[in-house]
Amino acid sequence: MPARFKALRSLSLSAFSAIGLVLTTALSAVANGVTITSYGHSSLMIRGGGQSVLLNPFKAVGCAAGLGEPRVNATVILASSELADEGARGVASGKFLVEPGSYRIGGLNLEGFAAPHDRLGGRRFGQATLWRWKQGGLQFAHLGGSAAPLSGEDKVLLGRPDVLIIGVGGGAKVYDGKEAAQTVQELNPRRVIPVQYVRGEAPSNCDQGDIQPFLDAMGSTPVQQVGTSFSLPAGLSDGPVIDLMR
Repeated sequence: MPARFKALRSLSLSAFSAIGLVLTTALSAVANGVTITSYGHSSLMIRGGGQSVLLNPFKAVGCAAGLGEPRVNATVILASSELADEGARGVASGKFLVEPGSYRIGGLNLEGFAAPHDRLGGRRFGQATLWRWKQGGLQFAHLGGSAAPLSGEDKVLLGRPDVLIIGVGGGAKVYDGKEAAQTVQELNPRRVIPVQYVRGEAPSNCDQGDIQPFLDAMGSTPVQQVGTSFSLPAGLSDGPVIDLMR
């Protein structure tokens, strides 16, 4: 084989090897898990796959009184509603989404579904938005602002999430412990992150309770105390397991 052809072949193989390395690295970045940080109430930051998703930024009012508002930057912000304690505009920076629909932002495919925000068909608090998306190789479902049972269509649309984020504190617009446990049973996620419950003494105008009724309703389900920030790998074992954040 002439020397120039050997050189071209070697160069081509090197180029293909470099492209393969870039693609492998990119795919690894997309599917290497996530890091989750809690700001209290139902506000979480999920970082992974080169993107950051902030859930439910709040004003420090109602059941979020006394908490530090999450004044952070994110690729996208997913709000359950525009109530001040679970979807406050202007608190954080990022593309703010609250309306149901299909969105593609920063490489993320996000799906929002309308559901009653209360147990009265939405007659008191209107509609909330349930969210589904994939990030860092994990399928997420965010039910942080709902009190209504899931419909059959909701269950089909949400599928089986790897990580379910669900309000558990009760009151007029949040699942109580038994309702949340029933929803967990229906969706059968691998990990559960409970949100929107009171830690310590409740603010005077807050109708939510603490985490214990939910834990009692979940029976022998394993519980892991994970602090204010923890990481999840892309390949989760079967569950459910409750990841209890501070």
